[in-house]
Amino acid sequence: MAKSPARDSSTAPSSRIPRSIWALGLVSLFMDVSSEMIHALLPVYLVTALGASALTVGILEGIAEATASVTKVFSGALSDWLGRRKLLAVAGYGLAALVKPLFPLATSVTWVFAARFIDRIGKGIRGAPRDALIADLAPPDARGASFGLRQSLDTVGAFLGPLLAIGLMWLTADHFKTVFWIAVIPACLSVLVLLALVKEPQRDTRRQEPRMPLRRSELRKLGSNYWWIVIIATVFTLARFSEAFLVLKAQDAGLAVMFIPLVLVIMSFTFSLSAYPVGLLADRTDRPTLLAVGLILLIVADLVLAHTSTVVGVAIGVALWGFHMGFTQGLLATLVSDTAPPELRGTAFGLFNLVVGLALLAASTVAGALWEIAGPQNTFLAGALFATVALALMIGQRRRLRERDY
Repeated sequence: MAKSPARDSSTAPSSRIPRSIWALGLVSLFMDVSSEMIHALLPVYLVTALGASALTVGILEGIAEATASVTKVFSGALSDWLGRRKLLAVAGYGLAALVKPLFPLATSVTWVFAARFIDRIGKGIRGAPRDALIADLAPPDARGASFGLRQSLDTVGAFLGPLLAIGLMWLTADHFKTVFWIAVIPACLSVLVLLALVKEPQRDTRRQEPRMPLRRSELRKLGSNYWWIVIIATVFTLARFSEAFLVLKAQDAGLAVMFIPLVLVIMSFTFSLSAYPVGLLADRTDRPTLLAVGLILLIVADLVLAHTSTVVGVAIGVALWGFHMGFTQGLLATLVSDTAPPELRGTAFGLFNLVVGLALLAASTVAGALWEIAGPQNTFLAGALFATVALALMIGQRRRLRERDY
């Protein structure tokens, strides 16, 4: 059994969650405010202002997320090799802040694609080192709560961003580019908080240092339990294509352009409402059961969205989609942390995100094609089918998923 991760020296006596994890949550919050102010409007902006198709939106979103996932492999492995996770997190968040002005400056789908591509590279650079840093900082008996807290604060930003977008769209008479310019401000705040408030724990020199984390001899240390989590998460991701299709579903149901960001507000609100409580439960109860609840919520959300044609029905489906995210995203990160050796946590998160990101690329591309060929209903029914397969796999491996190796 590995020794407990080093605790942040700034940990408050009354709390098991170190202050640096709270600060990382605020970093995520500010960056998500910025990103979601743009992302909440981007699908509609692409379709209505730049003439893109739903298939183009799906491919763009899939490639963007896959790019982030590929980058995470190398940034995660590099953070293990260097033992400097904060440095890479600063580089990733900094790049994302620098690229935000490209969105209001873009005049074509190609330019938006370039901006989204570079933005996701920034996400890829920061993602795995940040998650590994949380695992390093978190006490073992508060690991689920720590990931849940970070995810919850991240998602608070994800619904504040669209709310700000709605207000600014009203104030500016639907002027997309003005909203995109204002989104630059919270991105810069995110980098400042990371630099000033997050303290990286001293690396435990008693652990064996990996010579090169991506060597076969090192990757063998990631055991079968870890790879089963990757397999289940991959099938699950095929069911949860880009949230851009939730936005398009709302537009298809007749929601006015100014109120389109409400879709992500609803989803992010229920996501943030559930992520931290689920994280707390994950430290005290059976994690596979919580994951099963999340998969069932996704199946129900897909069925609601497939069979509704009203704005109210879409709102219910989107709310359920948010709850399923709260029950699964932080929990999957916790399960990766449970099964990965401490000296390979960055690599483990990077590989996990690579495989899941490629699955998201496939899911978003297929969803876009289904949307064009067979309509929204069959798109969401296909999602429900994949979620059912993931649920069956998870139930079959529930004993394995209960094991906590580190």
